[in-house]
Amino acid sequence: MNFFRGVMGGQAAGPQPSGAETIQKLCDRVASSTLLEDRRDAVRALKSLSKKYRMEVGTQAMDHLINILQTDRSDSEIIGYALDTLYNIICSDEEEEQDESEDENTQKQVDDLGAQFTDHFIQDPEHLTLLLTLLEEFDFHVRWPGVKLLTALLKNQGPQVQGVILVSPMGVSRLMDLLADSREVIRNDGLLLLQQLTKSNAAIQKIVAFENAFERLLDIITEEGSSDGGIVVEDCLLLLLNLLKNNSSNQNFFKEGSYIQRMKPWFEVGDDNSGWSAQKVTNLHLMLQLVRVMVSPVNSPGATASCQKSMYQCGLLQQLCTILMATGVPADILTETINTVSEVIRGSQVNQDYFASVNAPSNPPRPAIVVLLMSMVNERQPFVLRCAVLYCFQCFLYKNQKGQGEIVATLLPSTIDANSISAGQLLCGGLFSADSLSNWCAAVALAHALQDNLTQKEQLLRVQLATSLGKPPVSLLQQCTNILSQGDKIVRRGSKVQTRVGLLMLLCTWISNCPIAVTHFLHNQENVPFLTAQISENLGEDERLVQGLCALLLGICIYYNDNSLENYTKEKLKQLIEKRIGKENFVEKLGFITKHELYSRAAQKPQPIFPSPEEMLFDHEFTKLVKELEGMITKAVHKSSEEEKKEEEVKKTLEQHDNIVTQYKELIREQDAQIQELKEQLSSMTSQNEQMQATMTQQLSQIQQHKDQYNILKLKLGKENQNQGEGSQVNGMQTEELTQLREDVEELRKQNALLQTQLDDKDALINKLRSEASQTAEGSAGRSDSAQLLEELEALRCQLQSQSAELNQVKMERQELLRRAEAGSSNPENDGSMDGAKMAELESRLTTQLTEMGRLKAEAKSSTESRAELEQQLASSTSTVAILQTEKAKLQTAVQESKKEQDDLLILLSDQDQKIFSLKQRLKDLGESVEDEDEDDLDAKDQMDDDEEEEDDDEEED
Repeated sequence: MNFFRGVMGGQAAGPQPSGAETIQKLCDRVASSTLLEDRRDAVRALKSLSKKYRMEVGTQAMDHLINILQTDRSDSEIIGYALDTLYNIICSDEEEEQDESEDENTQKQVDDLGAQFTDHFIQDPEHLTLLLTLLEEFDFHVRWPGVKLLTALLKNQGPQVQGVILVSPMGVSRLMDLLADSREVIRNDGLLLLQQLTKSNAAIQKIVAFENAFERLLDIITEEGSSDGGIVVEDCLLLLLNLLKNNSSNQNFFKEGSYIQRMKPWFEVGDDNSGWSAQKVTNLHLMLQLVRVMVSPVNSPGATASCQKSMYQCGLLQQLCTILMATGVPADILTETINTVSEVIRGSQVNQDYFASVNAPSNPPRPAIVVLLMSMVNERQPFVLRCAVLYCFQCFLYKNQKGQGEIVATLLPSTIDANSISAGQLLCGGLFSADSLSNWCAAVALAHALQDNLTQKEQLLRVQLATSLGKPPVSLLQQCTNILSQGDKIVRRGSKVQTRVGLLMLLCTWISNCPIAVTHFLHNQENVPFLTAQISENLGEDERLVQGLCALLLGICIYYNDNSLENYTKEKLKQLIEKRIGKENFVEKLGFITKHELYSRAAQKPQPIFPSPEEMLFDHEFTKLVKELEGMITKAVHKSSEEEKKEEEVKKTLEQHDNIVTQYKELIREQDAQIQELKEQLSSMTSQNEQMQATMTQQLSQIQQHKDQYNILKLKLGKENQNQGEGSQVNGMQTEELTQLREDVEELRKQNALLQTQLDDKDALINKLRSEASQTAEGSAGRSDSAQLLEELEALRCQLQSQSAELNQVKMERQELLRRAEAGSSNPENDGSMDGAKMAELESRLTTQLTEMGRLKAEAKSSTESRAELEQQLASSTSTVAILQTEKAKLQTAVQESKKEQDDLLILLSDQDQKIFSLKQRLKDLGESVEDEDEDDLDAKDQMDDDEEEEDDDEEED
């Protein structure tokens, strides 16, 4: 209280000395009364006195009112009175009009009084926490005065109150609930509260944004009528600006939430744009500012480009261009719309192309760029509008080489159309008009058409101008230098410094980094003397800037000189500076540019913002060029010819070295690419080789399995052939049966011949099948069946041949017996002369023969049975041959397929071996170590071929 007593002691006594006593009594009643009604009445009385006796109530009653807020929270009426009273003593806005005699000191004391009461209230953070708690009450008499009180606290001591609210649990969320209140007065005052809360506090701005503020605010704007709405729309827009300006996080959240699309309906204007209300103009102005916040050049390039893309896709840019070409739009809205469109298209190729296609609704239609340039070079248009058009043109050409080429093309002789006005014609008209501001704007606009574009700088050298009848045309470059060099006749008339600065900025931009343009400039014999004369003169303050720009232009002629003109080589120009000006003086004059006050102002922002036309001297992009060239020109002027020669030699050496390094780098890149390609091919071949090796291994295993099966079947057939019946031997026969036996033998001979013929046919068929089967791959599926059939037929042939030999032997024995019998009957003498031994021998032989004949008879019978068996086997063999032929057809098909597969496999293996060999040879040439596996593969292959040949030989022998 000592502080407030000191404040009271410094004030003059009021006109009603009883007021302080009355307030003291009321404070005593608030502090000592036990009845709620008495305290309520006392607080109501303090409220009524708080405006007139603000200081007295504040110094004596503030603590008692805060105590009421803590103790009497159950009674909403007394809480409402207490909050209103606190608001009246804290709020610095005086409702009563002050007398004219009151000076500024009195008003300052009033403001300081509100700040002092605010400091006392927020000394204890619990007071603010208590106030935030009271805002949760739905009662109108509590919530509304609480909102107003907190707003007043934020106005007086914003950062301190923001800090307390930020650390308070759910503090910001409680305040965001005010926007959802159904009572408009609370919602509207809640908007004002949030405006004060979000000022210059990024943390609170983020919290408010993530509390769904964008959705609620845009809904309120739509409900209130968008641009046609009232003061509530303005408050919502101001709050949105607070949340988005210089807050990249909220800007990204706004874009990602698709809220840019909801801005398009704001800019829908009708055909009749007359009679706009002041509130609508204010709303649209804020809406345009909100768009510019999202695409401001100070934002990060990525975020700006993303927002520009969204604005084009949702049609917002098209809507802004419609306002741009509409009639009846207020001048300030039109100016701000031009600035907004400028930043929406700046650096965005798609948006710039669309803007180039926009036409004004005139007859005939004209491009929007031409219509805007007409306003820029028209001296009757407002200054701010002309600045906005210049900014729009600069943004259209920013990083837009296509647009730069289109503008320069309108100046070239081959593209000039006499029946229409082009952008180039308007720029030339403004460049040489009598209005200095038009000169400056046209020069800067044309300089932007050449910015960082060597091609257009060279193309612009072709532009020819007709100065007057009867005189030859002159180039645009020469005309610009002629205007500069004409001196007092044209240049220094009135405020022509602006014209000269504009032309010098155009020339510096034009010839910088363009040796051909430097040569054209130096080719005019008057230019260098004019520049040296301007730099060496001792002129006034206003002319210093022109001297600095002339020094910059001459320095560019030195730095970018290719020494193609003998009279104006680098060395001769430097000698001229040293003799006529002096190097130190030249560098000093060059430094006049960056020391100028307007230079620093122009270097801050791309948008040309000037308080008056006279201060419109520097362009933002030109300040970048000066900053880049100043140091290089200073070094170039101070260098001697020997140093330059050395530098050129070093530069050439470095260039040669760089060329050599570049060539080696390219060679290494090519070799790396080839090695990589070979590695990929090797990897592919290796994988293919592995696959083929696996396939070969699998097929070899199958072939081995078939061989094993073949050997098993062969052994099995051999055993069956051994178990067949043995041939019978023919013994002696009875004499009386010789005739019958002869007949049987003759019949058997015929049958044998028939069987022999059939056997020959079967042999031919067997040989044919054997030759076909021998060519079949050992892995074919029908190998085992064919081999078994061949073995059976071979055994049958052998059996028949054995039987035939036995029959022939029997025949020969029978014939011998018959011959002996006949000889014995015809020579009885001989028989009689035989001794007994011979007779005994003959008798024994006859007995033996008779025995043999009996056995032979039995054998003949057995042969007959064998013949029947053979006939049965022959029939079976015939059916087997038919089956074999069917099997043969299938076998041939399988053999052909297997042969084709083997041929393909051999071809693939051959190609693969060849590729592997070539790749290994390349790797060897490149210095890689390669294991030689080809010999092992060839040995394995030769071994396989030898095994197959041995098997074929065995089959032929069999």
